[in-house]
Parts: sequence; C-alpha cells; structure tokens
Amino acid sequence: MKNTRKVGHVLLAAIFLFMASCKQQTKPSEAPEETHQEEAEPVKPPKGLISLEESKSLYDNYSRNRVALIQEFEAQRSPEEKFDPARYTSFDYATIKQYMAYIEQEAKGAKVDISSIRFYFANYPNEEKFPDGDKIVHPRQNSIFMVPTMKVDGEDYGFYIGEDGQAKLIKDAVGANKGMGSNEVKKDRAYAGFVPSAPNPVFQKGGSLNMNHGSSGPPPNNDF
Repeated sequence: MKNTRKVGHVLLAAIFLFMASCKQQTKPSEAPEETHQEEAEPVKPPKGLISLEESKSLYDNYSRNRVALIQEFEAQRSPEEKFDPARYTSFDYATIKQYMAYIEQEAKGAKVDISSIRFYFANYPNEEKFPDGDKIVHPRQNSIFMVPTMKVDGEDYGFYIGEDGQAKLIKDAVGANKGMGSNEVKKDRAYAGFVPSAPNPVFQKGGSLNMNHGSSGPPPNNDF
C-alpha cells in the first residue's frame, strides 16, 4: 500500500511538472518592441546653387574673356599644334566620395577639423611626366587640384599629414610663391601659390591630401 501511494505521488508530481512546462511553452511570447524608423529629412539645397541661366553666363564669359587668350599664348608656344583649351575637370562620383571619406578619416586621426576644400587653378607642364614620375595625360592644359584646409588663428590653411600623424601646414613645407606674375611680394598669410623650396618628405604621396588627375578637355557634348 505504501509503495502504491508513493508511486501515485510521483506520478502526480510528474504530471504537475509536465503541465507547468506546457503552460510555459504555450505562453504567448511578448510582442517585439515596435521600431519606429524615422524618415530622413529632405536635404536642403545649399546656398551656392546657381541657375542654368547663371551657369551659361559664367561659361560664356570664360569663352569671351579667357579662351582666346589661352589659344593665342599656346599658338606662340607651339605654332605647329592646334590647341583647344580645357573647359572642365571631372571626377567620377565614387572617387569624390572616397576622397571625402579619406580626408575626413585622416583629419580625425590627426584630431583636426576640415574647415573647407579649396579648388586651385592649375596648368600641366609641356612634359611627359611630373617630377615624381606620374604621367602627364593633358600637357599644357588647365586643370584644378583640391586641398583640404584647417583653421589656424581664425584663418584657413591647407594641410597635410606628417610622418608623425599630425596635421602640418602646407605653407611651412612648400613655401609661398612670391613674385610669380607680380612685382609685389605677397604678404597674405593665406596666399595660395605652391613652389618647392627644397626636397622634402611632404612631396611623397603618403602624406599629401591634395587631389588631382581628373578628366578634362574641351566642352563635352555641348552642355553649354
């Protein structure tokens, strides 16, 4: 009799545990928290946007006031060659995004903020290669190159990353272009000319953040 009661108690306990387990398993799961994905706010147009009419006006002004002068100069320089002045410089969109991400990464590593990006006017030499060995794809043509700047004493200065990982001012490594095209020494601290004064590690590609080597040429597809 005792054994029968004992077995009965064990069975009751097992049934109770089984029912409790089933109840837990069949308990409705808690509803996942609702995630409200906020819609991105529309990007406002920047202040610098200009109309197609103004773009056309600027383009035509360059045609009237600059193109003929460039052609005249190049005709004297190389009379045997026809010269069509470049009217644009372009970079593919992915390259621009990569460039922006790269300079932001380097500036962050150097613990400085990029204050602006300068677009310097440039002119390729009538040579096959640059001093660093890169091929010159568009000899004699005008172009641009980009330089990130940082604020120093309230003024913008182009910078590069030194071997120590710190931001360095380009003007301290390259030196100001004094007297090129002018009889007056430029005293402006933010003067834009770059002239190598001596061999310097800054001219190695590793530390420079300057961007060039886009595509350029005469007007493409008569956009304007």
